[in-house]
Amino acid sequence: MGLLSRKVTCNSHGQDSSYFLGWQEYEKNPYHEVNNPQGIIQMGLAENQLSFDLPESWLAKNADAAGFKRDGQSIFKELALFQDYHGLPAFKKALVDFMAEIRGNKVTFDPNHIVLTAGATSANETLMFCLAEQGDAFLLPTPYYPGFDRDLKWRTGVEIVPIQCTSSNRFQITAPALEEAYQQAQRKNLRVKGVLVTNPSNPLGTTMRRDELDLLINFITDKEIHLISDEIYSGTVFSSPGFVSIMEVLKDRSLEQTPVWERVHIVYSLSKDLGLPGFRVGAIYSNDPIVVAAATKMSSFGLVSSQTQYLLSAMLSDKKFTKEYMAKNHKRLQKQQSKLVSGLEKAGIGCLESNAGLFCWVDMRHLLSSNTFEAEMELWKRIVYDVKLNISPGSSCHCSEPGWFRVCFANISEDTLKLAMQRLKSFVDSVAINNQSHQELKNSRKKFRTKWVFRLSFQSFHDREQ
Repeated sequence: MGLLSRKVTCNSHGQDSSYFLGWQEYEKNPYHEVNNPQGIIQMGLAENQLSFDLPESWLAKNADAAGFKRDGQSIFKELALFQDYHGLPAFKKALVDFMAEIRGNKVTFDPNHIVLTAGATSANETLMFCLAEQGDAFLLPTPYYPGFDRDLKWRTGVEIVPIQCTSSNRFQITAPALEEAYQQAQRKNLRVKGVLVTNPSNPLGTTMRRDELDLLINFITDKEIHLISDEIYSGTVFSSPGFVSIMEVLKDRSLEQTPVWERVHIVYSLSKDLGLPGFRVGAIYSNDPIVVAAATKMSSFGLVSSQTQYLLSAMLSDKKFTKEYMAKNHKRLQKQQSKLVSGLEKAGIGCLESNAGLFCWVDMRHLLSSNTFEAEMELWKRIVYDVKLNISPGSSCHCSEPGWFRVCFANISEDTLKLAMQRLKSFVDSVAINNQSHQELKNSRKKFRTKWVFRLSFQSFHDREQ
């Protein structure tokens, strides 16, 4: 062990989180409708598998792109040879145009300000390296994506300080919560370098309101720090209120020529909106030329392949396809989300009202044996091992209130979702019956004790009278 680095031997990756442990249990016993119908159903994976047929149909109609050809001639050799890490200009242009389309073309993006990365994971870590030193801190509103404990901290040494948000206002960010997190970091002698938010939120499945975004801009302006807006789910907004990008707010407030303009950075990816996590396509968008230059150099450690860029540049440049895809994908997400919410309601379970993402933030506080995180873990284990559903407990997302869970719905079929809800309802019904039996037993014991005490009292009185 002495010959290995401290990074290798330390336990700071976050792999021991219940978020990852649930995945491990699923992999040991994965559900399959034919081969393993009693297996664990994966509802802890935020993956969009509802619209695969749309890009597959496009590929079937666009043989040149799929076959790495241009005007019928093979360009395989051109794509296979070394490529500059700046990325293919055609793909960067297609990607920023797609980002603008998602935002209703209310804002535009300069392809010279975008840095391609191997997914949003790489984008977020690269920004940490660019904006902070080891031991510096970023403020994150809770609950937040469990993977951030790995992505932001593990290799960079950057610390996370939570902005505590609660269910009392639907987990929205408040000025007191921001200030308290900032002061907490200072009490720990941590230098705060910025705030990172996900919009739409993972795990809440909600879009941030404009007043929240204004609050964030005012806060980072006052503190002279950075803001990272992870907008990886921006194309999954399926109902009102619509999505408002941080870039739109900056432009509406005419902040282009102010210092804060260069301290706001966007992370994006095609993993969620197009359902292509295996393609490893992420991006950093920044108005700071120094950040863009440094991040571009760092991107050489995680490039997007030229073949992937060529294929997707053709797909994203097809505006008829992108418009049709987004419309159909939104409808499918909304339909599947509605089925999840309906199934939960039938089981007597509520959730936070949501309008985006691939998951719901589910309220199971009434199923806890006590209002503690220990009770939350007990419930989570029963759901994983007995009900055989892998969901993510709120504690893995650093939620300040026990009893909340993230439940994903877009990575499974409608039939599998129906089965999952049936399993969950049966479990909740059994809990209710057990609780009722327990209460009846308590009541009968109480009634028996009352009768026993009355008899003793009566007998004692009778004996005295004798």
